[in-house]
Amino acid sequence: MIIYLLKWLENLGWHIPAAFSNSSTRMILAALFSLLFTLLIGPFFIRKLMELKMGQPIRKSEAPKLGELHAKKENTPTMGGILIIASGLCSLFLFMNLESHYTWILGIATVWLGLIGGYDDFLKLKYKNSKGLSGKKKFCAQFVLALGIGIVLFWGESSVAYFFPFLKTPFYLFSVLALLITIFVIIGGSNSVNLTDGLDGLASGLLVLVFLVFALLAFLCNNHKIADYLNILYMEGSGEIAVYLSALFGACLGFLWFNGHPAQVFMGDIGSLTLGGIMGVSAVLLRREFLLAIVGGIFVAEALSVILQVGFYKRKKRRIFLCAPLHHHFEYKGWPETKVVLRFWIIGLILAMLGLASLKFQ
Repeated sequence: MIIYLLKWLENLGWHIPAAFSNSSTRMILAALFSLLFTLLIGPFFIRKLMELKMGQPIRKSEAPKLGELHAKKENTPTMGGILIIASGLCSLFLFMNLESHYTWILGIATVWLGLIGGYDDFLKLKYKNSKGLSGKKKFCAQFVLALGIGIVLFWGESSVAYFFPFLKTPFYLFSVLALLITIFVIIGGSNSVNLTDGLDGLASGLLVLVFLVFALLAFLCNNHKIADYLNILYMEGSGEIAVYLSALFGACLGFLWFNGHPAQVFMGDIGSLTLGGIMGVSAVLLRREFLLAIVGGIFVAEALSVILQVGFYKRKKRRIFLCAPLHHHFEYKGWPETKVVLRFWIIGLILAMLGLASLKFQ
């Protein structure tokens, strides 16, 4: 919206500095707007959630010890992800180019995933348990979105270029394989963040790092000279991705103010499924799916811990971890929640720096 406002003012004869139409300026404005929006609206929003008695159910029957460890968290307001999504979509409307296909893909993906996560949270609250929407229905809804995005991106393409971190030369895959990778990355990203969101501030803090790295990458890809210097793919218009990810960076940072230990609000599935999905969508749009595996390494580890735990238990009737996802394993070992979160953040920061370093050394 701000782009069209500036053009209208210029047509009226106003002198508008060119910087205001640059993606870098809009990135800063979007991040600041989302941060302030979340911080200012947050207290009122949390009070409303409490009035509506939208408290988080705890996994008591499934994991009794976990129920004991998290007993104090019961009835903490959930669905705080609405606040993040609202600030992100407002930033999209205000600061992004509404004619860009990147804007439409990111906007539709956010709304679609938000509806899935919101319905999942609604069922949990309605029936006062942690089951929610069945895994099959959730997967099918995510699959439809991922398939649609893959078709839009690769329709008519015979092959698609992929980029490995630290490697200069891309490799090419048939579009059918690219479509499968796209589906895997979007669905995997969505569910991995959902699995990670189990401790105060853990998922939101890690998302701050991932969104910041990919916002910077999208900005660099939008500049032909910088892209050529760094030997990365030049993508005209990717500045819009950078603006949106900057908005989500600011929103998650603001949300962390309330979500840090002891949490006043949880993001719920409406937040984790949506933000994880957008993380995957952004990696697909930027052709950096393998970079996401590094920068979002904690999310990958959390998802793998669940897959290994379930698979090993089905075959051997024994568990690899004391409890899955991985962060609960360390809780069972006696680590305080704050120590688990802080150390996972530190590892996430190291992985984020490694991901940025790969752009320079490839």
